[in-house]
Amino acid sequence: MHTETIPGLVLIEHEIEVPLDHRGGGPETLTVFAREVRRPGDRDDRDALLFLQGGPGGESPRPIDLPMVPGWLERALEDYRLILLDQRGTGRSTPLTAMTGMSPQEQADHLAHFRADSIVEDAELLRVSLGIERWSLLGQSFGGFCSLRYLSAHPESLREVMFTGGVPPVGLPVDEIYAATFARTIELTERHYARFPRDRDRMRALVERCDAGEIRLPHGGPLSARQARSIGNRLGMTGGSEQIHYLLERDPAGLGFGHEVASLLPFSGHSPLYVLVHEACYADGQATRWASARVQPAAYEDPTLLTAEHLFPWHLTEDPLLAPFAETADLLAEREWPSLYDPSVLAAVDVPCAAAVYYDDPYVLREHSLATADLVPTLRPWITNAHLHNGVQVAPEEVLDRLIGMVRGRV
Repeated sequence: MHTETIPGLVLIEHEIEVPLDHRGGGPETLTVFAREVRRPGDRDDRDALLFLQGGPGGESPRPIDLPMVPGWLERALEDYRLILLDQRGTGRSTPLTAMTGMSPQEQADHLAHFRADSIVEDAELLRVSLGIERWSLLGQSFGGFCSLRYLSAHPESLREVMFTGGVPPVGLPVDEIYAATFARTIELTERHYARFPRDRDRMRALVERCDAGEIRLPHGGPLSARQARSIGNRLGMTGGSEQIHYLLERDPAGLGFGHEVASLLPFSGHSPLYVLVHEACYADGQATRWASARVQPAAYEDPTLLTAEHLFPWHLTEDPLLAPFAETADLLAEREWPSLYDPSVLAAVDVPCAAAVYYDDPYVLREHSLATADLVPTLRPWITNAHLHNGVQVAPEEVLDRLIGMVRGRV
């Protein structure tokens, strides 16, 4: 344990060793890192709040003061000492460099241990090592998937659970999930063009330039038309439509345009983990078999329709940083994944839960969130237009304040 201070905050570092396979599948271990954040003078007896960030493959936020970052940090510290976990494979936890020299099958077998089920078991070992009897959870986006798994696997360890970015579906076929996300994305795309009518012709012109090989990404490779269309992953986020508009109004011939596009793409070599286990996050007892590619609607013959957080095999082959993992991704797509959630446990929990469900969320649809809320008797959903679904930010301070009030019966 190591302690540091920055203005207004005390940071306590924790590292624990955990098994790669929590089911006892071998001797290999990983190091998991967590940073505890307190205000000066706060003691060990304050309630603990574990933050589970978005992803998969996203590290926990790095706290900064004046003003506090992330934006909800000051409100959290009013009630809790905060635990920021670098989920396995991210941040200061053991990175994925251990896969160097592995065969594609060995890589796939290794990556099978990087879903929410393994992350939750890491968190349980961390809780025990810190001597915390029960702690609260704040799960954002994929962190909400981890939180629901935690609630399903270890409800006795939880004081209260708060979700931002929706609540994942339970037992829903992955094809049905992706069909619904495509329908929502088409709806949001058409809404964007209704706001910015000239953007449709701009998008069509951008696709034509991509087909002609005129635009290069920072890694030196060409920007394909289908990559360009994936900027729709910003739709449904606060300010996302504006980000797309401000990109499309730029001259694609500009030297910096490729960098601007790259900043809006959902999948890249920046986080292979995010790409490789992305569809598996929705696989609640099933194989995915490239679900997005199989269920993409025929309407996408229109070159101006945008995709969002929809993963395709070509994401691996068209990015030189991801291309070495293409065969591994195929193996993971065929893998029969175990169930993530136990409906019978969820239906019997007595842990207070609250969820901010984003009305236009194209990834965790409000309809799916509300269905899960109906399953969990203690889960109170709150539908809001706020949406910060970028993997590291959670919700504005006032949203967190409302969620705390909901789980504690004040709202």
